[in-house]
Amino acid sequence: MRHPKDVLFAVERPFPVLPAVDHYAGSEKLIQKALQLQQELGSVFDITCDCEDGAHAGAEREHAEMAAGLIMSEANRFNRIGARVHDVTHSHWQQDMEILVRAAGARLPFLTLPKPCSAADVQTQLAALRQIEKQCGLGREIPVHVLIETHGALRDVWQIAALPGVESLDFGLMDFVSGHHGAIPASAMKSPGQFEHPLVVRAKCEISAAALTCGVVPTHNVTTELKDTEIIRNDAHRARREFGYLRMWSIHPNQIMPIVEAIRPDFSEVEAAAEILIAAQDKDWGPTQYAGKLHDRASYRYFWELLARAHVTSMDIPGEARRRFFG
Repeated sequence: MRHPKDVLFAVERPFPVLPAVDHYAGSEKLIQKALQLQQELGSVFDITCDCEDGAHAGAEREHAEMAAGLIMSEANRFNRIGARVHDVTHSHWQQDMEILVRAAGARLPFLTLPKPCSAADVQTQLAALRQIEKQCGLGREIPVHVLIETHGALRDVWQIAALPGVESLDFGLMDFVSGHHGAIPASAMKSPGQFEHPLVVRAKCEISAAALTCGVVPTHNVTTELKDTEIIRNDAHRARREFGYLRMWSIHPNQIMPIVEAIRPDFSEVEAAAEILIAAQDKDWGPTQYAGKLHDRASYRYFWELLARAHVTSMDIPGEARRRFFG
């Protein structure tokens, strides 16, 4: 029996299926704490070691080396620890890449590129990354996640999304609002303003549309609420249901599970997806019927991606489907 990944994406590339949460940690203490939580909860969230805001001025090398060491440590059980490097205008961005790729490239799931002002900025850092990979004899290309947080990046967002190697577009709400010089009020940095101000709504829609059209994961900005899990869950729910975001940032351990719970697929859809895909595999991916409706490879792709997202968020997948597709 052929696996859906081997059958359903012969022409187009598979859409990336990433954990629902990208958890940012800047210091060694916070990264270690996140690693401990990841071991408890499983790979339902990624960890991003922040070499941009986390590094003290003058200690950029030491910070990148610390991050690389943690990525290569035994505590990294799931190989889901990435890193954010400095932006293209900073003197240490290339050094960040060289340290991380040389020491930990084999286990780096992604690198995040902050504050580009154009598609050309992203291309500059991508080209450098590919050269460093080649020099290190890495034998693989590390995906990049690009932060859309400037006017120029939003202007070029469709070009950025289409660049080879881009896996995620992340919305940087705080910098985006700040870049409007007071024209957008501070209330738009939190809810409900972040989902209502027209300029912010426009940015979120444009980023999500560009990402999804180009086969890239749209990742929503962080919520500023750290304690009230209902507010956190509602922010993630609105990001997912109203704007199409499939992943969201976290900056505090309290935010992780409410976001995961809000972004998970509906359980009834997961059950239906499992049954449809099992029947399709039994027919070697020819047309089938389910609940009086015809399904073919187009709908199989939809249900496979839904089931894969359910799996990566640790949902309870029916046993037969789990054995066939994730065993």
